[in-house]
This record gives sequence, structure tokens and C-alpha cells, in this order.
Amino acid sequence: MPEKPEILIVDDQRALREELAYALGYEGYSCQEAANGEECLQAMGAGNISLVLLDIKMPGQDGLQVLAEINKSWPGLPVIMISGHGDIETAVVALKSGAYDFLPKPFDTDRVLVSVKNALAMGSLSSENKALRQELAASHRILGQSSAITEMRKVIERAAPTEAPVLILGENGTGKELVARQTHALSQRCSGPFVPLNCAAIPPELIESELFGHEKGAFTGATGMRRGHFESADGGTLLLDEIGDMALPAQAKLLRALQEKEITRVGGSKSIAVNVRVLAATNQDLKSMVEEKTFREDLYYRLHVIRIEVPALRERREDIEELALHFLLEVCRQNGLERRSLSKDGMGFLRSQPWPGNVRELKNLLEAAAILADAGEIDSAALRDIGSSSSKPSGGDFFALETLEEFRAAMEKEFIRRKLEENSGNIKRTAERISIQRSNLYKKLDRYGLK
Repeated sequence: MPEKPEILIVDDQRALREELAYALGYEGYSCQEAANGEECLQAMGAGNISLVLLDIKMPGQDGLQVLAEINKSWPGLPVIMISGHGDIETAVVALKSGAYDFLPKPFDTDRVLVSVKNALAMGSLSSENKALRQELAASHRILGQSSAITEMRKVIERAAPTEAPVLILGENGTGKELVARQTHALSQRCSGPFVPLNCAAIPPELIESELFGHEKGAFTGATGMRRGHFESADGGTLLLDEIGDMALPAQAKLLRALQEKEITRVGGSKSIAVNVRVLAATNQDLKSMVEEKTFREDLYYRLHVIRIEVPALRERREDIEELALHFLLEVCRQNGLERRSLSKDGMGFLRSQPWPGNVRELKNLLEAAAILADAGEIDSAALRDIGSSSSKPSGGDFFALETLEEFRAAMEKEFIRRKLEENSGNIKRTAERISIQRSNLYKKLDRYGLK
């Protein structure tokens, strides 16, 4: 909004326009005048208008038709409708059509000034919210110019402004949560909370409490009331990551919450209304799981309204250079390091790797390289050395460690890292092959910085 708000007065009666312009000008507003809808839209296109006072009954296009054009071309701009036919039905139609307020003729000047002041404040807030959405979207932007990423961004931009559930599919480390955050940032809910929940990292017996909360005494250890992720995400977006790992009983209660738009805390009896958009993400084939009866078919179709597939890094190698330079710049900025660069053969090394851990693996390697590599350009030799020794103790000698606890931790980290590589980063398959629960594997990944 400009420093001196520009108000456009649209009415076929010249005397009325001049009367309003005088009153508003006296209060410090700048005013323009238009005698009909055509002049109004011309003035809108030519100037930086902050507010429109719009008559309903005019020759040619009436005010409601002009209002529809304004809402389409200048969304968020406040419009106050005015009319000598001040009946309730006209006011209701105007407000339902998107008008901020309705003022009947003859005018009460004080009422006009109050309405104008409030409408301008609302318009300023709308502009701030729009800027906030753009800022949030920029902070969670998805890098890359490959055809796969370009097509994915188009789907996000179409899906984000809607309320439709989105199912995000992709391997571990591809950036599924980033896609969810970008979807939230571009949505009408961007000023609300974004709440992620990793379903695989929560033991089955606790997942319902995490989702819906619990009352005091609901189970052993429930020493007080606790809000769940649904309540925390009210008015915003809830991401259910690794949704394929959710147990069937919890799936049934999740489906009910999505259908009824209300939840009940564990151990409680009161229904709580929630206004939440749910996004789900997984690296598993949910359709196959439906056929195997390990995932509910009705929940699958409830979640699978819009599908976004996140490509693996090996499928978008042309994006590696942009990603690598971005990660190097970020780690140097965050750690106060001198800016680093990659040599030509260093970049070639990055492009040639299989990247089973996808973008996450690339980011981790470059973070280590920025901190550990010698000064100057980072070349392929440095990247190869850092990549092969990143999970080993200094010098690569496990027996140089001082304590048994350190030795066990280092060996366990290396074991898990190698098993993840053998299983192409698939956490479910890795957990099965090393015979531990997925929730325990997730905790170890967090502990050792392998996620």
C-alpha cells in the first residue's frame, strides 16, 4: 500500500463523488473518481489503487459485475459497495460477492471514514500475508532445472492453493518433506503451522497419542493432558511422513479423523473439531500394500487425491551442480567459513556417483568437505577420501578409540551405513535384514547423523 492511500470513488452521480472525495481528502486520503464501470477498470489498470468505493446501480456494468472483475484481476483489494437501495438482500449479495463492507445512501460521514480505515488496514494485512507466503515459498524452494523437477514443481503449484490431500512418493533422501513444506508455503494456510510427524519413528503403541493427544491417566506414564499433532496443526498443514509404517488400528482412526474433521484424545470422550490439511509421504508402494492387506484401501484413496513423485538424484543428474554449489554456499555461510568451490574434476566426481542416499547424501558429503578439506578448490580426491572415511574415526583406525563405548558406537555407525548402501537407502528393507524395528533404526540414524 502506498504511503498516501489512493481511493477510487465510482458512482454515476458527480455530486456524490465530489462529496466523498472532499470528506476523504480532508482526512488525508488521495482520491480518484470514475463515473461508471469502464472508467473504474481503466483507472484500476493505470494507477496504484488501495481501495474502491463502488456504487451498485450504474449504467452499463453494474457494481456487482465490476466487483467480480476486480476480485479476478486484483485479488485481495478491498472494495466497499455503496447504494441508494440499501435493503438487506442487496447488502448480503454484495458481501457474499467479496465486498469488504456495504454503505447505504445517504451517507453517515463518520461511518464512511471508519469503514475506509478498517478496509485499508485489512488490505494492508492481505498484502503482508501475500508477501509472507512468497517469502516462505522462497525459503523452501526446490532447486533444479531438470525436466523431472520442472514437472514436479508445476504439480505443486497447481495443488498447493487447494485443500486436496496430497500423497508424496519418493526414495529416502529425495526431499519429500521439502515438497510438503513448499506445498504448505504456497497454500492459503501458509500463515498457519506446518507440523511433520514421522510415523515410522513412533512405536505402534504410541502413534495414536502422537496423532490425537491423550488425557491424564490414559495410560501408564500419561501424567497430564497432551495435545496431539492434529491439534497442533489446526489451521495449518499436517505431514504424515512414512505413512506406510502406520499400524492398521491407527489407520482406521486416522481415516475417521479425515472424514469427520474431528478427533478424540486417547482416554477422552469429547470430540474436538480440527481444521487441518493432511499431506502424506512414503517411500513404499502403498498400492501393493493395499493388495497385501497391510494398508487400508479406503485410507489409500482418501490420501491419494493428488500424487507427487519426487525423482531420485540419479534421475536428475543435470541438477547436481546447482545443488552442490548451493549446499557449499549454505554450509560456509552457516559456519562462518571462507567460501569454497569445486574443481572441474570434483564436480565430475559428484555427477558420476550412484547416490543411494539421494540429495541428503550429497548435502552431507559437501558439508563434510567444506569443513574438512584443505583450503582451495575441493577436488575429486578430497571428496573421495571424505566420503570413504566420514563414518570412521580419525585416521580410519577403530582400535585407536579410547573406550569400548566409542568403539561400539563407531562400528555400529559404519555397519548401519554400509547396510543402508547395500539396500539402496531403503529403511524398511534395511531394518528387516539387520533384524531391528524400524523405529529403533530411525533413532540410530538420528544419533549418528545418517539421515
